Amino acid sequence: MFQERYDVIVVGGGHAGAEAAAASANMGSNTLLVTMSLQTIGQMSCNPAMGGIAKGQIVREIDAIGGYSGIITDKSAIQFKMLNKSKGPAMWSPRAQNDRMRFAEEWRLALEATPNLDFYQEMVKGLLVEGNRVVGVRTSLGIDIKGKAVVLTNGTFLNGLIHIGDKQFGGGRAGERAATGITEQLTDFGFDSGRMKTGTPPRVDGRSLDYSKMIVQPGDSNPEKFSYLDTVLLKEQRDCHMTYTSPQVHDLLRDGFDRSPMFNGRIKSIGPRYCPSIEDKINRFADKDKHQIFVEPEGWHTVEVYVNGFSTSLPEDIQYKALKSVKGFEEVKFFRPGYAIEYDYFPPTQLRHTLETKLCEGLYFAGQINGTTGYEEAASQGLMAGINAHLKIHEKEPFVLKRDEAYIGVLIDDLITKGTEEPYRMFTSRAEYRTLLRQDNADLRLTPKGYKIGLAKENRLRRMEEKLNKSDAFISFFRDTSVRPEEINPILDSLDSSLVKQSDKMFKVFSRPRVTMDHMLQLDSVSDFVVENNLDREVLEQTEIQVKYSGYIKKEKNNADKLNRLENVKIPDSFDYSKLKSLSFEAREKLEFIRPVTISQASRISGVSPSDISVLLVFLGR
Repeated sequence: MFQERYDVIVVGGGHAGAEAAAASANMGSNTLLVTMSLQTIGQMSCNPAMGGIAKGQIVREIDAIGGYSGIITDKSAIQFKMLNKSKGPAMWSPRAQNDRMRFAEEWRLALEATPNLDFYQEMVKGLLVEGNRVVGVRTSLGIDIKGKAVVLTNGTFLNGLIHIGDKQFGGGRAGERAATGITEQLTDFGFDSGRMKTGTPPRVDGRSLDYSKMIVQPGDSNPEKFSYLDTVLLKEQRDCHMTYTSPQVHDLLRDGFDRSPMFNGRIKSIGPRYCPSIEDKINRFADKDKHQIFVEPEGWHTVEVYVNGFSTSLPEDIQYKALKSVKGFEEVKFFRPGYAIEYDYFPPTQLRHTLETKLCEGLYFAGQINGTTGYEEAASQGLMAGINAHLKIHEKEPFVLKRDEAYIGVLIDDLITKGTEEPYRMFTSRAEYRTLLRQDNADLRLTPKGYKIGLAKENRLRRMEEKLNKSDAFISFFRDTSVRPEEINPILDSLDSSLVKQSDKMFKVFSRPRVTMDHMLQLDSVSDFVVENNLDREVLEQTEIQVKYSGYIKKEKNNADKLNRLENVKIPDSFDYSKLKSLSFEAREKLEFIRPVTISQASRISGVSPSDISVLLVFLGR
């Protein structure tokens, strides 16, 4: 039934598993994707959307390296928004609403068109291990499949337990059974495990809603897209809507608190802090008399609607009564109630930066098994695990992104170095170099790296180089070209900006806060340059950011370069921290457990002080 031995076996077909399988296969590894259901590959288990604050940057990074998430999102999008446009470009974050069924279909078709990739539908019950190395997987039918590397992307399925009020039953997702056996084997092997919780709102019939009572939430008038390739821009979009809860809704929800698994002790694990359930919101923010509800269509043609902001595990009758009291939902019909799910995860401090486990060679973890939440966080980990599994078995250098190179680098470094005791979600505030890690320049940062390891194709690299060369040429034009007072002063006067008295370089004028590319394009010489050089919107945006934020970008790059010097100070794998009596007890304990690779990583571990780092530097002769 199977090849004698696969290069990479990926367990799970969610966002992490799909990216892992695509990456290893596209790089040339014979890959097998094993999943409990081939019908749910790339399933959007929760909200029908990709991107958002910091998450949109991650999708752009996945695309730049050569992953599929950006392409799949563009092909199935029904609405696009660039969030935070009123702020600086470091905060701009793309987000798309998607057609849930088309998203999964596009993932399936993309994977089926990927060479070197086989599929098999069955539950994996355990791993095949020889010594401290994984050598394959064992299925629920008792079939052994051999592999040189295994990537576990089990999502919420490991011993998953679904809660709706005082009812609970095993399951990894609504209508799907839980996965058993793997957690028990890994803990017997010496891994630490824990439990986490997440939740999802009810799905309702859009035909039963009164949208006239809600606030319309349209997409951008000039929508962009995620992929840097030639995916098609949206010409038509579907509106979302917004409404609010009320004190009456809150009172109805409180009536069910005594039957809530969150409050009666049935759920003991920790849920996502930044995506709380509706009962958690009205309990924690009792002073608020209303909360936003976003009404999101699930596709172009379906009537199913996702009630974003109403995640809950309350009894179904309480959910129904409360939601009927929300404006526009008076006649609501349920497709299914919301629920909470508890599942096993493995604290990610047990991993290397490649996402390979420290205890078992050739075994990689990606996605919610590492304690993260979100499609985008999962997909990026799957991409990196698939890449590194391929590189390891072909005896090549690992692929690790630093904190100043990508949000993906921040995400993985946070997980490995700091760990997480609650579902980890990415925010722009987690990145100390977010001026460098913008959504607009992910291709400039990462496509050369993706090409070097053999994942990003040459056509992607050529597009990136063309964009870079055109942008550099346009910036040079602004640096070298002067503008006369009679040309620029009418524009400056309309902006209440001080007038110039003599000719000055365009770069200097363009750097003024209120002067935009649209204003500069009013100058004949600038508009002529754009037409003659066939500059598109991407190049114009990149040029404007580089001109207006050049000082900030340079300063942040210098800071990153200084700290990166510590990345070059390696700590030997076998380093014995117990020898250093000058280290604090907590530092010795944390360093021994996490085993950082560099001094820079050691400095980011909670409980390791600057004096501890000084001791290490002295001992290492630095």
